[in-house]
Amino acid sequence: MSTTPADKRHLPCPSCSSSDAYCEYDDGHGYCFSCKTYFPSKEKEAFVTDNFSYEYLAHRGISKDTFARYGVKTKINGEGKPIAVGFPYPNGATKVRNLDKKEFYWEQNGKEASKAGLFGMDKFSSGSHKYVTITEGEYDACALYQVLGSPVVSVQSSVSAHRDCVVARDWLAGFERIYLAFDADAPGREAAAAVANLFDYNRVFFVKFTRFKDANDYVKNSASDELKQIWWNSKTYQPDNILSTFSEFESALDRSPSKGWMIYPSTTLNEMTYGVRPSESVLITAPEGVGKTELMHAIEYNALTELDDDFKVGSIFLEEPKGRHLQALAGIHLKAPAHLPDAGITRTEIASALKAVVRQDGRLNLYSHFGSDDPRIIEDNIRFLVSAAGCRLILLDHITMVVSALAGEDERKALDYLSTRLEMMVKELDFALVLVSHVNDDGKTRGSRLISKNCDVRIDMHRDTMALDPVERNTTYLSIPKNRPIGKTGPAGSIIFDVNSQTYKEPDNDNVSPGEAAFPKAA
Repeated sequence: MSTTPADKRHLPCPSCSSSDAYCEYDDGHGYCFSCKTYFPSKEKEAFVTDNFSYEYLAHRGISKDTFARYGVKTKINGEGKPIAVGFPYPNGATKVRNLDKKEFYWEQNGKEASKAGLFGMDKFSSGSHKYVTITEGEYDACALYQVLGSPVVSVQSSVSAHRDCVVARDWLAGFERIYLAFDADAPGREAAAAVANLFDYNRVFFVKFTRFKDANDYVKNSASDELKQIWWNSKTYQPDNILSTFSEFESALDRSPSKGWMIYPSTTLNEMTYGVRPSESVLITAPEGVGKTELMHAIEYNALTELDDDFKVGSIFLEEPKGRHLQALAGIHLKAPAHLPDAGITRTEIASALKAVVRQDGRLNLYSHFGSDDPRIIEDNIRFLVSAAGCRLILLDHITMVVSALAGEDERKALDYLSTRLEMMVKELDFALVLVSHVNDDGKTRGSRLISKNCDVRIDMHRDTMALDPVERNTTYLSIPKNRPIGKTGPAGSIIFDVNSQTYKEPDNDNVSPGEAAFPKAA
């Protein structure tokens, strides 16, 4: 299709997330070269009009009863010829397919296609069945529902699959199993992988088509029984992560960072750990009242101020109100105790400092306490923060608080489960997790020993909170008893917290090499 000077090219697409693939032509119609969606001219006759008839018309092996179940009507002209099919979405938008050529466009609220969610999800209640199946096309959803009789929905396209499932994530989470029946081609496999990352892999099953590309092709070719058997033989989804060739080995080496994000408020910690790195978990431990939360604030502040604008942080501080948390970040920036009522810092100054720290919407994602003792709730929300919100760093303070109402064996089992699942998720989704745990008098993590065993790096904090000397009272001594990725362990120097500036500084350790910084000598 040729263009003229009146055409508007490289525009954001109204349907998908592309920022420059949409083109609007001089006659008023538009087309996205990313999601392959056609947008009619504003002057073009709307799909819903009295000049045509609309029927639940059986075609492509799908019965009229199935189309009626989904509200899919065929538009028929005055000569009795079917010319288009309309697929209604939950938000009131209708995706229209022209039958003379494979061309799609939106009618009725089409500009909100990005928020339309999944085709068919308004026809089934969340959790109304044990299973839900997601297909790559509306015809596939109708065809597979006709074969299975259980809930089947569809994404708008392989390009928008991740976005569509994010919109419908709460609805999908109500089902025990989620089956992915995407097309048997490269875009379909990529879309399935993107959607699978939104959920626990134990709940996701992969429908592997063999003889035909999609569900509707099986129905069209009178292979419904074969399609049903394929669905029932589905296995839990497994990421394509087995490496066996030299080119794959080299690619893995290229993706393995030699250094991470140098965001610890301690030169020695950064040198001994090579920073906070993706695919690794860091456990910070200390008795109560030593200052673990202040250290987490410093790590969070450094990540937001020193890393790129597209770097996003998810913060889960379960014992700290959101307002106090934001005051802490502002206080570090202002070098003043912004949380104290007599500090002389106005709300406007705090808000301005926060804008300077965070820089733009979406970089800092604060999580409110969920009011539940089910560790799967926090697991599910961390998965959302990483997969949907795009967070590269998750801060969790503290893990025991997740199951605060449990005790004894129930608490241990819940913490064992959560610490194991978080470590698996860190590797699966390639993000960095820094979490806090209290320790008992023997230095063992409270509630569960697996918290310490599962982490990649463990940092211990020691401080004499009752020392008479104010400098000593605010000096925290650090050690690294576990450093699986790098191997450097031992004393890791000290940091001094300045209560007036709310910042850390390091004492003069010029004559002490990393890993040899001594703890204060016992009296």
